[in-house]
Amino acid sequence: MPTTPISDIPAIRDTLRANFRKGVARPLEWRKRQLLQMARMLQENGEAFAEALAKDLGKPRLEVYVHEMGTIIERALVSVQELDNWVKPVAVEAPDWQKPWKPTIYKRAKGTVLIIAPWNYPLVLSLQPFIGAIAAGCCAVLKPSEVSPHNSALLAELFPKYMDPDAYRVVLGAVPETTKLLELQWDHIFYTGNSQIARIISAAAAKHLTPLTLELGGKSPVIIDPTFDIALAAKRIVWGKTQNCGQLCVSPDYVLIPRGHQDAFIAALKDAYAEMFPEGTMNSSSVSRIVSPQHHTRLTDLLKRTKGQVVLGGKTEGTTKIEFTILRDVSGNDSFMEGEIFGPFLPIVPVDSIEEAIEFVQNRPHPLVLYTFTDNAELKERILDETMSGAAVFNDLMQQLIVNELPFGGVGESGHGVQVLKYTYDAFSYDRSSIDVPKEVEPFNAVRYPPYSEEKFKAMTVAAFLPIPDTV
Repeated sequence: MPTTPISDIPAIRDTLRANFRKGVARPLEWRKRQLLQMARMLQENGEAFAEALAKDLGKPRLEVYVHEMGTIIERALVSVQELDNWVKPVAVEAPDWQKPWKPTIYKRAKGTVLIIAPWNYPLVLSLQPFIGAIAAGCCAVLKPSEVSPHNSALLAELFPKYMDPDAYRVVLGAVPETTKLLELQWDHIFYTGNSQIARIISAAAAKHLTPLTLELGGKSPVIIDPTFDIALAAKRIVWGKTQNCGQLCVSPDYVLIPRGHQDAFIAALKDAYAEMFPEGTMNSSSVSRIVSPQHHTRLTDLLKRTKGQVVLGGKTEGTTKIEFTILRDVSGNDSFMEGEIFGPFLPIVPVDSIEEAIEFVQNRPHPLVLYTFTDNAELKERILDETMSGAAVFNDLMQQLIVNELPFGGVGESGHGVQVLKYTYDAFSYDRSSIDVPKEVEPFNAVRYPPYSEEKFKAMTVAAFLPIPDTV
């Protein structure tokens, strides 16, 4: 993959900053055209993106069109339709004596922003935040991942053909180029990736007091209520875990189930797997591969060190293939519980009760999503009340991602800030408060001016002596 000369990076940032100040990205109609150009870029080059993602990840063509291109095209078009509503000033309801001031909140672009994207869904996770930056009126640099080089190179090639280079640029490279980007001051940084790199980015951003959106991952658990339809739960879990070969931030990371039901659950998983992948995942054209030999080595090391029992799969091939693998009787301190797996392994952690499962989740860093399979309304309420996660999803996997009206983001170790459509627009905007105080109110201002008197004291300090009720 070609790289952007490091010496060019400050000039790219400076040019975009100057153009932002000139108002290049401010007109609404211009923003809408850029959003349409993004959709057009994908639609007119669909096969090229499908080929790039096949080379980078072995990603099936269907998944590229549905999960990557379709998502971006739809959300770009929705943003065009909704932008007029998003940018409307909001008149604030104020006390009668302040109404003549016309208190108003205006949405304004933060400025020149940096988007650092990951490799696992390299198209949608690059352009989804970019939609919000365009809609907000920001100028932006996109740094796609060097781990998915074909997709990154294609974005760099197509961007200047479709997007206005006075406002939007792609920087290619790896650690040295990203380090140079982070040395510069930005008005917002949007990072999608892991918590280790997020700490580096946060430290760099802190030097400039740069606000951040961090979309991270973590270990997203699945709690199984044994009274639920176990066969249905197993089918949905196998489907979710095999998406992109488990390389997904909202992938189910491990399963908590009362130990007396572990055998029945494993049998249901095997049945679902046999139905979906009769030839096995390593030979299936419906499953992506491991992204690189380095990640393959990391994953096989987890398998070598586990104390859990492999009950399905466990085979590896070459440097990019690992079979979908189920492990039973995995303990809380197993190798597979050290960090986010990000691969095709499904550890089952047996517990003595649902209460123990909830406590297990409570005692660990907050996940990006907590999945629970249950029809029990009381248990759903307990999950919502007693645990923390970026999202709580009941009775399916990953479907929260396609609800455009919901915010998507983490909490604690799984990140902060949210995105998708209006939420991404808000992330790259700030609320600018405004009042316009008319001259005619000057007689009412007399009480505030020195010299102070006892009469002015009584008039100005009413709030300090408001009665406080004994009960609520």
